[in-house]
Amino acid sequence: MNKDIMICGVGGQGTVLASKIIAAAAMEAGNAVHSAETIGMAQRGGPVTSHVRVGEAYAPLIPLGNADVLLAFEPAEAVRNLPYLKKDGIVIVNSDPTKPVTESLHDTGYDGTEMIAYLQKKCKCIVTSAEEICAPFGSARYFNIAILGVAAGTGRLGLTTEELLAEIERRVPAKFVETNKAAFLAGVKIGEEYEA
Repeated sequence: MNKDIMICGVGGQGTVLASKIIAAAAMEAGNAVHSAETIGMAQRGGPVTSHVRVGEAYAPLIPLGNADVLLAFEPAEAVRNLPYLKKDGIVIVNSDPTKPVTESLHDTGYDGTEMIAYLQKKCKCIVTSAEEICAPFGSARYFNIAILGVAAGTGRLGLTTEELLAEIERRVPAKFVETNKAAFLAGVKIGEEYEA
């Protein structure tokens, strides 16, 4: 299997854990995996990008125009990383923006809607809301696992739900495992409905 998966968002959204789950599940399935994070000012809400390359790859960073899947935890970050997506690739994006510090200093009116509209014009796109999908679980912090479920439900990760669930059980603290599994399965349902 050869898959290039890019995950982007801002610091604190759980993008790195999501990339580690994908990479570990792919390795457990017997694939060669390369991964890398570009985290910059992540601790201050800055951009975070994770590259996961499954199969044949000569470098850990995904070249422009090569990503099969772009998992975007924030609309502006999805647009910023869109050049990495291949022509028939798919973007799975959170419609709920994380407003940058500059928004609180100068009210620009950023709410993510222009970014979502742009993505819908430019590529195959599944738009989901972290607030909505995670409402039953009491926190949008479960979105990093829910978005993995959406991707798994589409079949575009090349990994089964069982492989990813097993990795969630291994990587998530025990007291949060069941809630994370429920968030993942809620995401799977969205992905399956999109592909139906």
